[in-house]
Amino acid sequence: MFETLTKGFRAAKNRLSGVTELNEANIDQALRDVRLSLLEADVEFGVTKNFLARVKEQALGETVQTTVKVGKRKVKVGAAEQFIKICQDELEAMMAWEGDAVSFAKKPKPTGIMMVGLQGSGKTTSSAKLARLLEKEHGRKPLLVAADVQRPGAIEQLQVLGEQLDIPVFAIPGGRPLDICDRAIAHARKLKRDTIIYDTAGRLAVDEALMGELGEIKGKVRPDNVFLVVDAMIGQDSVKTAKAFHQRLGLSGVVLTKLDGDARGGAALSVQQVTGAPVKFVGMGETLDKLEQFRPDGMASRILGMGDVVGLMKDFEGVVDEQKAEEDAKRLLEGNFTLDDFLQQIEMLQNMGPLQDVFEKLPFFGDSMPEGFNFDESELVRTKAIVNSMTRGERNDIELFRKQPKRLERVAKGSGRKVEEVAELLQRFAFMRQMMGGIGQQAGMLSKIPGMKQMAAARRLKDVVRTGGLEGNPMMANLAEELLEAAVAGQGGMRAPSGSSGTRRKIDRGKKKSLRKQQKKARRKSRR
Repeated sequence: MFETLTKGFRAAKNRLSGVTELNEANIDQALRDVRLSLLEADVEFGVTKNFLARVKEQALGETVQTTVKVGKRKVKVGAAEQFIKICQDELEAMMAWEGDAVSFAKKPKPTGIMMVGLQGSGKTTSSAKLARLLEKEHGRKPLLVAADVQRPGAIEQLQVLGEQLDIPVFAIPGGRPLDICDRAIAHARKLKRDTIIYDTAGRLAVDEALMGELGEIKGKVRPDNVFLVVDAMIGQDSVKTAKAFHQRLGLSGVVLTKLDGDARGGAALSVQQVTGAPVKFVGMGETLDKLEQFRPDGMASRILGMGDVVGLMKDFEGVVDEQKAEEDAKRLLEGNFTLDDFLQQIEMLQNMGPLQDVFEKLPFFGDSMPEGFNFDESELVRTKAIVNSMTRGERNDIELFRKQPKRLERVAKGSGRKVEEVAELLQRFAFMRQMMGGIGQQAGMLSKIPGMKQMAAARRLKDVVRTGGLEGNPMMANLAEELLEAAVAGQGGMRAPSGSSGTRRKIDRGKKKSLRKQQKKARRKSRR
């Protein structure tokens, strides 16, 4: 989603890697990468210029620290890390806003929210999404008002969405928008609704007739919030649109839609700086649950390729049953995980949204992936088709396929896949279950999910490699050794053992040499 933006910051970080001093020469080189990335992502030129100037000013006055204290540990940092930290602070400042996303009126007056924007921006759908969000997360009782009589089908669309959400919709077929909005207030009081969301009409472009109509509605109903719905896909035009609406209506905020598509992300950085109206909500998908409150810190982290753990946790909370997740983890580590459980995990991932978006929220995930990399969503669909073609008994006991190989042919035909693909899926699943089951035998491990006591887990993995007949597999043997080394040395984000004072422990060279000999011997044996 923010690949264009992230690319420039990643290049700047790589350029400063190993640099011990931030000076004007290397800062200018790094900022050149950032400048190209910002402009390519449709960030407004003036906003780009001001951002680069502030970053340069902060960076030139910065003394490079070799270590910083994080809790009780000291962590090594360099010029690249400090430069990125300055960029993150400035990005957050560009998009930050204070107060609540929605201003709620004092009772008994119902809160009014006026949704405005151009045709095709997703205004009607965003109105329904916002109603759902306020009902689920704030305990509000919204009423949707169909005041868009300009676009054919707009009223019917809002009524269908209202039925899906079980939220009432007020409409007067053939009525004037001003009268519809005015009479909606009395209707809301009659139904004891405390929030009114007005879905107003749009145009293909900003014109005087549209602004006059919206101005009359605002003057009549006096909404507490005026939200402009903007399509992030239109780039800098979205900023021009926001500026025009803000000058005439005085916007409370902006709702950016289609950020999950091919949007370059420039609008998110430019809107507030140019118009003064902050981004309050973002649409990240087509379904009615895909609207979330905009978090400048999360957006800045994702742009810099550092993920968004808080956003990821919110995604998990929306689709994961905590108790069931704990039971699944327990079964996985006990070796009792079935293909039915596996299928449910796939469906959970799909409910969280596009895989690319999910993994982008993982910290530093972008740094490990090649440029332009995209997940193959169809792989999940193919896997589901194979598992769904199996009987309940086959899902619970994959040994049936070994005893009766003809079952593979039946499943392959039912799923439209090859027999080899079915066999490969079963092989991968069996290996995963065996490995995780072996790791899970370590007592007390379950209490530390997802950390799983790195030291004990790494050593247990070595045991699985040895006792599970996998010694001849160089990849598994090397993985076991690397995990053990990382655990002992405190690398890869793992916590160093207590008493180490955060310093690396040296692996005993004799043991390491002996282990390499064993691996070499195992490889020769496997080749025979």
